[in-house]
Amino acid sequence: MSSSYTRLKAACYTTNLSMSVVGNLSPLLFVTFHKLYGISYSLLGLLVLVNFFTQLTVDLLFSFFSHKFNIPLAVRINPILTVIGLLIYALFPFFFADHVYVGLILGTVIFACSGGLSEVLISPVIAAIPSENPEGEMSKLHSIYAWGVVGVIAISSLFLLGFGNDNWQYLALLFALIPLISAILFSRVSIPEMETPQKTANVFHLFRSPGLWLCFFAMFMGGATECTMAQWCSGYVEEALGIPKIVGDLCGVALFSVMLGLGRSLFAKRGKNVERVLFLGACGAVLCYLTAAVSNLPALGLIACGMTGLCASMLWPGCLLVASTRFPAGGVFVFAMMAAGGDMGAALIPQLVGSVTDAVSKNPSLVSFAEKLSLAPDQLGLKIGMLLGMLCPLIGAFLYLRLWKTKKDPSDEV
Repeated sequence: MSSSYTRLKAACYTTNLSMSVVGNLSPLLFVTFHKLYGISYSLLGLLVLVNFFTQLTVDLLFSFFSHKFNIPLAVRINPILTVIGLLIYALFPFFFADHVYVGLILGTVIFACSGGLSEVLISPVIAAIPSENPEGEMSKLHSIYAWGVVGVIAISSLFLLGFGNDNWQYLALLFALIPLISAILFSRVSIPEMETPQKTANVFHLFRSPGLWLCFFAMFMGGATECTMAQWCSGYVEEALGIPKIVGDLCGVALFSVMLGLGRSLFAKRGKNVERVLFLGACGAVLCYLTAAVSNLPALGLIACGMTGLCASMLWPGCLLVASTRFPAGGVFVFAMMAAGGDMGAALIPQLVGSVTDAVSKNPSLVSFAEKLSLAPDQLGLKIGMLLGMLCPLIGAFLYLRLWKTKKDPSDEV
């Protein structure tokens, strides 16, 4: 492989590391923001929703109008947006101490735009690089994100422990070095040509393909399966399983991320027949969700939460592989559609789980039922919420089975 391709892959990898930062930094700093600035948890939770829906907006724009954009320029600008977003996020409290939340929202919107661009553009860049094992390369790219989450959690915890919560801005500035490296690397390489529909009419032609919508909803269920556990694991093991937070975060959240990275790394080295992997992964995720929800053994529930990461590891990158293989002429449009599906699942289903959990804990009949089971209302609510989360890999399993059975179906081709 030429040195130019090596630098290009390094730029893509560091961009995915940046996505680990912008997707996980705010939740790790929630308590810090609440204590230092008195920002309510409702407003802090809004940061996560703003992040997801900004990314989704970018996904949808590229879904319809990818042919209108200068793709190589967008790839080069992407990490610069991340740097700008993190700088605003970190420096706003220094200059506008009375409007800290405004800076957090503004910074989040800007680096969420870069996150959406990364989802849409980085995977097709990797797919455009000549390779003997394109499936392995795609899986490797997404494993970088999972390992990045582990690194962000570890570095943030150690930094705040060593330097104190008052210095959180320097942590954000430290992380801004990652997209800065990406920007430098992208500036020194040529971006390969990527397919896009030549006009909007071609986009609507692709929309009429049942196979595309099968991939879209498969991606929705994959994103929901992964992100529901990722977002609820910490609270679930603490409240529903009664495990101390620090133990739950290290043995639950961190284990989930490690298993997510391990699954993708293993597929990158040895994986094949991605449709079968998707089906088996979804079946495994159903068992993990079910075990976590109904087990009376905290240790078993904790392990089930962590092992969901392994089962869900290929659901997102695997759907990208399937869709890009079946619709090669769609190019960036197909990756944008899949990113939109994944982001919708990642935003809507975890929020639905939270709403169901709240509703259960406030329902008098279910509160009485919880007492009969020797459970607190919140515990029963979380367990029912986890059972709701189980429906995503369960429905997904049927979709992935359909993808597996129609792997060579010519009707998928457009």
